Amino acid sequence: MDSSPPDLLGEFAADRLLLGRSSTVRRVTDVLRDRIAAGALRSGTRLSEEALGGALGVSRNTLREAFRVLAHERLVVHEMNRGVFVRSLGPADVADIYLTRRALETEGVRSATGSGRLAPVAEAVAAGESAARDGDWSAVADADLRFHRAVGALTGSERIDAYLAGLLAELRLAFAVMSDPRALHEPFLRRNRQIADLLAADRSRDAEAELVRYLDDARELIVARMRQDAQ
Repeated sequence: MDSSPPDLLGEFAADRLLLGRSSTVRRVTDVLRDRIAAGALRSGTRLSEEALGGALGVSRNTLREAFRVLAHERLVVHEMNRGVFVRSLGPADVADIYLTRRALETEGVRSATGSGRLAPVAEAVAAGESAARDGDWSAVADADLRFHRAVGALTGSERIDAYLAGLLAELRLAFAVMSDPRALHEPFLRRNRQIADLLAADRSRDAEAELVRYLDDARELIVARMRQDAQ
């Protein structure tokens, strides 16, 4: 995809209302990151300074600053003489993301005992199940990422929460390789429920063991599809 589609540019124009005078670069960065995390800006999409600047009502310098932040977060890449593109992930990237997720999310599970912070975990599971009943697999993906972020947030660490949010936004780029989102997300709905129920029952050791198996299985599923597509 060489540039942002016209209908998406219209949505960016609506996002313009979210941009205030202060911290404009941060706000622009947040808007772009959210669009990437939601899957609206897919891997390989070229981010046109002219088109995005017009839609958001900001200068090219502001966009370039936002692009630099997103590049640091590994969400976009700058290609010499070609422009800025939403990053495409490879199998090694996915393996590294899951290795890091395992460290952060298992720490969340270990911190769950007596935390009194399980409501967001349960709410994310319920949202995913509801979206699945409606056949809205994009919403299922959103709920799944909220579930994992809520698990990490059980640590009570703002830094872990922020880092995990970036990892999950980056992971959304890998979801694009799965042509059937239902095949990717449906098997894990039951497992999200199982982990949430184990945490609610104060069985954090069992929840951690299931989470480790879950993350390993998800990694292998995505990596296998990437390698298949590369053949």
